[in-house]
Order: sequence, then structure tokens, then C-alpha cells
Amino acid sequence: MKYGFVIDNRKCIGCHACTTACKSEHEVPLGVNRTWVKQVEKGNFPHTRRLFSVMRCNHCTDAPCVEICPVEALFIRDDGIVDFDNKRCIGCKSCMQACPYDALYIDPETHTAAKCNYCAHRIDVGLEPACVNVCPEHAIISGDMENPETEIFQLLAKEQVSVRKAAKATKPNLFYIMGDEASLNPMETDKDGVYLWNSQSRGVGHFAKAAEKMAFTNGDVVDALLQINNQVATQAEIAEKGKAKSIDLLMNKPRRVYDTPNKGILWGWEVSGYVLTKAIAAGVFLVLFAGLQLGYGDIITAETKWQTLVAALVFLMATGALLVKDLDQPGRFLYVLLRPHWSSWLVRGGYAITVFGGLLTLWGLTMWFGWDGIQQVTLWATAVLAVIAAIYTAFLFAQAKGRDFWQSPALAIHMLTHSFMAGAAALLLLGAFGGVDAAWTGFLKTTLAISIVVGLFTMLAELATTHPTTEAKLTVETILKGRYRMMFWIGAVLIGNIAPLAILIFGGLETLPMAVAGALALVGIWFTEKIWVEAPQRIPLT
Repeated sequence: MKYGFVIDNRKCIGCHACTTACKSEHEVPLGVNRTWVKQVEKGNFPHTRRLFSVMRCNHCTDAPCVEICPVEALFIRDDGIVDFDNKRCIGCKSCMQACPYDALYIDPETHTAAKCNYCAHRIDVGLEPACVNVCPEHAIISGDMENPETEIFQLLAKEQVSVRKAAKATKPNLFYIMGDEASLNPMETDKDGVYLWNSQSRGVGHFAKAAEKMAFTNGDVVDALLQINNQVATQAEIAEKGKAKSIDLLMNKPRRVYDTPNKGILWGWEVSGYVLTKAIAAGVFLVLFAGLQLGYGDIITAETKWQTLVAALVFLMATGALLVKDLDQPGRFLYVLLRPHWSSWLVRGGYAITVFGGLLTLWGLTMWFGWDGIQQVTLWATAVLAVIAAIYTAFLFAQAKGRDFWQSPALAIHMLTHSFMAGAAALLLLGAFGGVDAAWTGFLKTTLAISIVVGLFTMLAELATTHPTTEAKLTVETILKGRYRMMFWIGAVLIGNIAPLAILIFGGLETLPMAVAGALALVGIWFTEKIWVEAPQRIPLT
């Protein structure tokens, strides 16, 4: 048994009865939707067409939201329905990043994730989903796709159907008859939140910004249309503003005329911050460990070791604090450790950070009590966990299948390089307080310089290599030429990489120039991680 949906676009009239029924059945708050109808206009006047597409959870066979959920709040039932338990949800928003179809949202009342669950409570008592019941045109067909006697089985057997984003390999179980690419592919139209037939007053996600309100009156309608991000052009610049009762539009591309609000930035400054603090925590130890293995043990003082230990623990605690703060249900943060879903890299990373902190503490005890016999074993074990803690976020981002730019295989190298870069920079700053051998400063200087160069080449690989999807290419365009261009070129590249590299090359081993170089490098990591976290989230998923 496997339940699914067929949306028959030959019949859909865009009445929104399904949206209303869904809201009523599940008491869905204002501003968010489990089911909604996206409206797109295409064609050249007067040969135009309006497309209505019902959007919702695709109940995927290989659901990425289920895989990434750290606490098994999302799960696949035996009948194929992807359901959720909001009593377990911690509000980490990982599922929203993983879903390529933008089907999940954070309920503003419960602060937990929610989505279409196929009206599982109705299915269990032999009823159809509420949206199917109310559709006046029978445009939504539900049922067991493996039962030859069902209507949905017969439709799938004889009709040509399409799915959204088949390349994501999620095996969606929501099919469209006569699905139009202009409506199903979010890259075919721009999502700006300003539509002719509606006005959204606010976004709904974590850190969502208020959407621009726009009034459409007789005299303002033309100005309003001209402001929709160049989506609409006019024939002869629209005869005379405000006089014509009909507007002859020549549409350069399909455009949205009705849609849900943009959810905004789901992972904001907390995630960027925790990537930085985690890089420092892992990096200071890894740089110290590398120095010990490369023969600098005689010049690394006990004071430097204790400074490194304290810095690693402090920034590790800051990492945990930022992770908890980013949750919409912070009181449930221990569920990650106590109710783990082991396929999620959020769980694996949580345990990696915890064990790394424990091993750091053990290393400190070996130094305090002089347990030389286990100190080397502890050092190596801690180094392994430091590497895992440094790079696990790359694997977590890779599980976020909705964000194509994060699928880069170079992201793990990016994270590890930034850890060495952050570690060397932080230790150079600590060296400003004195008591550091010049040879050790030289090692830190060399380590920072090498990591900056490797980091620049890694960023070049991430940005310059051919990207397989339009979404990834658009992200790169946003970074290099769009809203993040100043932050990238000036903040990340110039201030965060070129300037500290120049200081390292020409600044000698004096304490102040080295400390400045370290500070600038840390600023550059912050800018880079902020861009890498935020820019892919600017690309619409639906």
C-alpha cells in the first residue's frame, strides 16, 4: 500500500477550496499553509493563460526531511504517508532546508515544524483527505497507488504525468496531469512577494522580513505593475497611465500572480556564528596538535597549551549556545542526544561536539595530574574528534537537498581549511598577551598563510566550477554580482584574506601585526560563512 496524490490541471479552477479546507481541518494559523494554489500567467496578450498548481508535501518515498530530522519528528508510515509528531520537534528547521518543495513551515503558535500529512487521521477511519472532499471539480485524486482498482492507479497507468524536481531523486508521490513547467519549476518565475491579486504583509520564517505592501488603485496600477522586478513589460509603454480600462501586457516571461509568503532566512546569524565558533574551537586544538607532531613540542609552553585548551572549551560552549538559540523549541535541545535519529548529521555532529568537549577536558586532566601514559592517546583521539567537529556541518548541509549550492563536494575542505585558519588566527591573537616563542609564532604565521591560500583556492573551486543546476548558478551570481557582492569582495576576499596575507608576508614576526592579521582573518571567516549560509536560502524552492 502506498498513498499518493494526482493533481489534474485540466480541471483545477484555482478556487482555493483545498487551501481553505486544509486550514479548517488542521486549524492552520494565518500566514502559513499546508496546501496552497500557486497562480502563474504566461503567454503574450491577448493569447494568455493562467495556470493553477496545487502545492503541498510530495510524500516522497525517499524523503530528505525524514533523513535529516535529528529526533524522528518526521517519519514515513507503512502506507507511504510522511507524517510528523510535533511533540518531538525541536524547531531546528533542518527539514525545511532539506525539502526541495518548500512544503514545511514553522507553526507560529506551536513553534514546531508542520506540513500536509495527507489527513492521516481521516485516512485511518476510511475517509479521504479534506482537500479531496471539497474540490468542486474533482481535480485532486487520492488513494492507494498500488491498488489496481483505485482511480489514482488507473490515472497513473493511462495519463502522462509529471512531478516536481525529479532530479532530486526523492521519488515524489504527488503527480500532475498537464503540469506546466512555468508553474512547477520555481526558476521559471520570480518570487518577489508582490503580486497583482494579493498583498502579503509579512514573511513567516525564522528571521523572515516583512514583505512589501503595495496598493493597486486606478492611477497606481500601472506604476505597481512596472515595479514587479521587470517581470512585466508593456505594449507601447501602456497607452496612457490611468486612462485605459484594460492594460495590454506583453509578458517577457511567465510571472506569478498569487503565491504564499516567502519564508525568509531560516538559518540566520546563529548558524553563521556557530560555524565560526566551531571552527575556532576545533582549529586551535588542531593547530596545536600539528605543531606538536611537527617537532615544535619543545617550544610550546605549558601556558600556550592551557590557553589553547581554555579557548577550545570556551568557543565549544559558545557553539552549543548558538545551536540551542537557533532552535524554535530550545527547551527540547537534549532530544538531539536523548532521542537521536542516527541518519541525521545534526545528531552525529551533536555527539561529535559532546565527545570532543569531553576529550578536551580529559586532555586537560592529563596535563594537570601528569598522566603522561595516556596523554598521547588522548591527544590523537581528540584530534580525530576535532576534525569531525570541524567538517560535519558540510555533511549536514549536504543533507539539505533543497539548497543546491550546499551540495558541493568541496564544502568539507572549505570547513576544515577554515578551522586551521581560525585556529592559527586565534592563537596569534592569544600570542599578543606574551610568553610565546618566536619560532612558534613563525609556525602560526606559516599555518595561517597556507590556510588562507588553500581557502582562496577552495572558494574558487566552489564558485568557478560548472554548477549543474540553475539554482546553484543563481546562488553564485548572487554572491559575485548580487546582494552579497560587497560583503564577498570587500569583506571576505579583501579584508578577510588578501589583507591578512599581505601582513603575514611583509609584517615580520612582531606581535601587533600578527595579531591584526589574525583578527582580520577571523572577520573574513565570519563574512564568508554568513554568505555561504544565507545566499543559498535566497533561492526560492517553489
